[in-house]
Amino acid sequence: MLNLTYTYALKLTQQQLQTYEMWLETACKVWNFALAERKDWYNSRSCRIDACSLKAEYIIPADARRPTFASQCKALTQARKNNPNLNAAHSQMLQQVLRRLEKAFIGMWESGRGFPRFKKQGRMRSLLLPQLGVNPVKKNQVKLPGAGWVKMRMSRPIPDGFVAKQAQVVKRASGWYVMLTLQADVDVPHVMPHGQAVGIDVGLKSFLATSTGEQIARPRFFVDIQRKLKLLQQRASRKKLGSNNWQKAQAKVARLHEHIRHTRKDFHFKLAHKLCDEAGMIFAEDLNFKAWAKGMFSKHTLDSGFGEFLSILEWICWKRGVYFAKVNPDGTSQICPNCNHHTGKKELSQRIHRCGECGYEIDRDVAAAQVVKQRGLAAVGHTVKMLGEGLSTGSLMTQESSPL
Repeated sequence: MLNLTYTYALKLTQQQLQTYEMWLETACKVWNFALAERKDWYNSRSCRIDACSLKAEYIIPADARRPTFASQCKALTQARKNNPNLNAAHSQMLQQVLRRLEKAFIGMWESGRGFPRFKKQGRMRSLLLPQLGVNPVKKNQVKLPGAGWVKMRMSRPIPDGFVAKQAQVVKRASGWYVMLTLQADVDVPHVMPHGQAVGIDVGLKSFLATSTGEQIARPRFFVDIQRKLKLLQQRASRKKLGSNNWQKAQAKVARLHEHIRHTRKDFHFKLAHKLCDEAGMIFAEDLNFKAWAKGMFSKHTLDSGFGEFLSILEWICWKRGVYFAKVNPDGTSQICPNCNHHTGKKELSQRIHRCGECGYEIDRDVAAAQVVKQRGLAAVGHTVKMLGEGLSTGSLMTQESSPL
C-alpha cells in the first residue's frame, strides 16, 4: 500500500468560508474542554491524601477512571444531542480532534514532549476529514463534508491508480488549502545500493559539502529578511489589540513567515533533486540537530533547516530510486580520508584538513564528506580502495564497488 499527500489551494465561497471558520472554533472548544477534563483528573490524583490546599482542591470521585479517547468520544456523542454548535460540526472531524489530543499525551509519555497546552481563539487551523465520498475529485473541484463541491487550483494531476481517501483542510496566512491523502494498492520494492556513491556533510560555513569536492553556499532565509520582519512586528505591536488594523498587521507578519518557509523548502527540494541527478547512493551523517539548535549558533542552525532537508532528501531518494542511508557521525572531521590516520580534533577556525602522515590536504568539510562516503560503502558491503602509499599530496581516493 502506497500513500501520497498532495496539497492544493482552495477557492472557498463566503458560505463555505463561514462554515469552516465555525468548525475551527468548535474544534478548538472541544480540544480545550477535553484537555481540561484530563488535566483536572491528573491534578486530583496528585494532591496529598493527608492535607488539603489552602486555595482549592479538585474533588473527583476516587472511582472515576482516567479520561481516554474512547470515553471522551462517548461523551462527545451525548453532548452533540444537546449542543447545537457541536451538532452542526462534522462528527468524525470532532473525533479526530480527540484523537490528536490522545496522540499528544502519548508523545508526552513516550517521547518526553511537553504537557499539551490549551489553544486560544484562532490557534486551531486544520480540520481532518477522515472519510470522503466516491469520486471526491472531479477536474478542478473536490467534494468536502460540510461544504460540498469546492473549487481548487489543480496545480498537478492526481496520479493514475490513486484514490483520495481523506482530506485535511488547512488555514494558512496565504489562504485555505486541502491536503489530500492518496492511496494505491501497490507494493514498492526497496532501493538497493547501486551506482555512484556520494557522501555529504552539512555545516554552517557552507550548507553542504559533497565527497566530490562540491560545496553549496548556505542561503540565509531568515537572517536576510529579519530586518523587514522586525519592522512589521513593531508596527503590529503599536496597533490596538484585537482591532482590524491589528489583525491586518498580524496577517502581514504571518505571510512573511510563510514566505520564508516556502523559500527554504523550495531550496531543499531543488538541492535534493540535484544530488539525486549525480548519484545512485547518498550517505549522510546521523546527527542530533536538536542539540545543534541549543548551541551558540542556534539561530543559523534553525534557519538552515538541516533536519527538514535530510527528511526531504530521503523522500526524494526513495522516489527517484536512489539509495539513501545515514552513518555514524563520530569523528568524521578527525580522520584522514586518504590513509585513515586519526588527525585529532580540529578547532572551528581550522577549515583545511592536513594529514601529517600522508600529506593529504583538502577542505575540512569535503574531507568529512569523503569519510562519510567510506563509512556508507562499508555499511552496505562495498569495498573502498585507497590510492597506494607514496602518492603526491592532494591526491584523491578512488573506490571500487562490488555488490554483496
